[in-house]
Amino acid sequence: QRIDLRWRPLVTIDGEDARDFDDAVYGEGRGDGWTLYVAIADVSHYVTIGSALDAEAHQRGTSVYFPEQVIPMLPELLSNELCSLNPKVDRPVMVCEMSISRQGEMLDYRFFEGLICSQARLTYTKVSGMLQNKRSKTGQQLRAKYDSVVSHLESLYRLYKALRTEREKRGAIDFESIEQRIVFGEDRKIERIVPVERNDAHKLIEECMLSANVAAADCLQQHDLPGLYRIHETPSVEKLANLREFLGELGLSLSGAEKPSAKDYQQLTLQIADRPDMHLIQTVMLRSMMQAVY
Repeated sequence: QRIDLRWRPLVTIDGEDARDFDDAVYGEGRGDGWTLYVAIADVSHYVTIGSALDAEAHQRGTSVYFPEQVIPMLPELLSNELCSLNPKVDRPVMVCEMSISRQGEMLDYRFFEGLICSQARLTYTKVSGMLQNKRSKTGQQLRAKYDSVVSHLESLYRLYKALRTEREKRGAIDFESIEQRIVFGEDRKIERIVPVERNDAHKLIEECMLSANVAAADCLQQHDLPGLYRIHETPSVEKLANLREFLGELGLSLSGAEKPSAKDYQQLTLQIADRPDMHLIQTVMLRSMMQAVY
């Protein structure tokens, strides 16, 4: 009963060290905008409610990630193979199909059970090379190697820019953080810690996933279904006072009085974008915010 999408060139885009691939994307340009497909591995196809696997997954709660090691919630035969959207093999998925306007506004969406065949296992570095550095020698080599999906990635890239512009209008905060990756040497001793900077490929996938999440939240709300929501409450009076005291010493301020919104934080982020102490100010801003709750 699944809708066959194997003829659409969906691809997975993950980090170099990813072991399992649970989401695939595809964007198709239309005259008035785009159609965006986000496909998520359909674990429920293999793990039925009330089964021994279901009970054990409940017991574990999540997979647990350590540097260079994962203790999976589900057996690796499922998590790394059958449920993983590996390239050139058919996989059952849950699909969110979205209609996006030229301006990046979601016009419509639908969810359905589908069947896909990922056309390539891509990484953030490879996609960035094909899109951001396409005139470089490496970029040209990558574009030649993945010739069958390059035009689709470029369409997805244009869609990403429209989605990002629309999200910025809504006042979304976008802190530019640098993650750290631990590199191990012999005997699993830490050899060095290297920075991992986000490129446009990271942000492209982020925008696709955010769009699918917005559609899912709207669907739950429309049908009055219960669901988990991850939210940030308004910063406490004490945290706001500490932040404003710190900002005042630097000649900066945060608007929004006692209940600053995401837009107020965004405006401050734009003000400090070119300052040499931007990362320090962003860190203090982050600490002023409340931890997420479900």
